Amino acid sequence: MQSQARPYAIFDVFSDRALAGNPLAVVFEADGLDDAALQGIAAEFNLSETVFVLSPQNAHHTAHLRIFTPVQELPFAGHPTVGAAVALAHRRKGSTENGAGHCDTVLMLEERAGNIRAVVSMRNHAVDDRPAGFAEFDLPRLPRQVDCIVKRDQVADALGINPGSVGFENHVVSVWSAGVPYVLIPVRDRTIAENCQCDPARWEALAPIDEGILASAFVYCRGGIDHSADFHARMFAPCSGTPEDPATGSAVAALAGAVNAFDDLLDGHHSRIVEQGIEMGRPSKIHLHMDVTAGRITRARLGGAAVRVAEGLLYV
Repeated sequence: MQSQARPYAIFDVFSDRALAGNPLAVVFEADGLDDAALQGIAAEFNLSETVFVLSPQNAHHTAHLRIFTPVQELPFAGHPTVGAAVALAHRRKGSTENGAGHCDTVLMLEERAGNIRAVVSMRNHAVDDRPAGFAEFDLPRLPRQVDCIVKRDQVADALGINPGSVGFENHVVSVWSAGVPYVLIPVRDRTIAENCQCDPARWEALAPIDEGILASAFVYCRGGIDHSADFHARMFAPCSGTPEDPATGSAVAALAGAVNAFDDLLDGHHSRIVEQGIEMGRPSKIHLHMDVTAGRITRARLGGAAVRVAEGLLYV
């Protein structure tokens, strides 16, 4: 591997303002980096995820993306997809700070989970004229329920809450994946969610493994601090180098399956907004869209804002 200067940028994702949402490192021109280098760079940034932009395998596509946590590669993740899409649209169209104004673009991104079509809207940030964008993309995999049973009492013990606080209405603990598995844990109200603390040893002992990935914990309840939110959520991945994540698109993609199953959605289009990161002081807003036919999700999309907060060169 030959050392060279590779541009990178830091974006705050699932937020339209800096120092909120989920921070993401986007490394451009990553061709030539081997797996060990990619993992090492992700560990160096030490963010929940780092996305590497490589030349597409299909010449008609925009880019090939590889996504790493500080300890492992992921086949799919929401905030790297949104952040990379906004970053690529910004590089392709040029900075709105230079007078380009509002512009929309369509990207085709390659990830391990499949090809992803993303639509990005770029415009000047309302506060400081910073280039900001909103990206929405089709899920490469629709949510599927993982065939395993996770006991409510074990989950409550791992989170340090009363078992009676777990579950609301028709919602019970379930395991779903749209590329990355999650134990979805409904809790009675936001106060219960705020009091959750995930014990790594207890979680590792109970969490199932699906497609080689240990399932993380996604706690959710109805409502939110933001009046527009349909759900309030927290995500814990203590065994994957992320004690808590401020915004988790792949978890919301999995949540779509539980929402459809437990809320018995009617055929047609449904939209939901999930807030996350409140307890961390990194408020995030994730947009979910679902099309339901004959009781099944036939199409789903995730969306969110992203804003650039830093850029530089990586000498590797």
